[in-house]
Amino acid sequence: PRPVMAAVPPPSAPGGPEPPPLQYSMLLQHLVGEQRRPRAWDPAALGGIPSPPKSEEQKMVERAMESCAFKAALACVGGFVLGGAFGVFTAGIDTNVGFDPKDPYRTPTAKEVLKDMGQRGLSYAKNFAIVGAMFSCTECVVESYRGKSDWKNSVISGCITGGAIGFRAGLKAGVIGCGGFAAFSAAIDYYLR
Repeated sequence: PRPVMAAVPPPSAPGGPEPPPLQYSMLLQHLVGEQRRPRAWDPAALGGIPSPPKSEEQKMVERAMESCAFKAALACVGGFVLGGAFGVFTAGIDTNVGFDPKDPYRTPTAKEVLKDMGQRGLSYAKNFAIVGAMFSCTECVVESYRGKSDWKNSVISGCITGGAIGFRAGLKAGVIGCGGFAAFSAAIDYYLR
């Protein structure tokens, strides 16, 4: 049989008898003691239905997809596609595509315009693929070294990538590339997070 807690009577008029003190031991028995009611296990309260344990094949695929090589390859392919689309777009709005500088009055044919658009698209695609692979690989290495996943990884890897690209033109260009790419990476990371 469970003991029932009696309600505390309201205080009487001033000068009357004091109400009895609360019995904390009974209250504790209901909150943390043997008389506490266990809560029903509800998977929805924990964020959804728990998933079954993963097989070794699933773990192997996850490790492969989280590797630096896979991330760099994915960024390379994504950069190639994005760069190609950007190159074709910029060539499409450029009024000088297909024109021959030796004969500026000759109207270019559609074949010449498409050839120039393809060349520019391929050039942009290669550049974007290289930059994407460099940045992704550098970010993965920095994240593995630091053991954290935060905004500092993208800033550090942006500085390394921008500095490496700009360093081909000299030290000053490398420093400017480091700062510019790091600032751009920080802005993108801030926007995405």
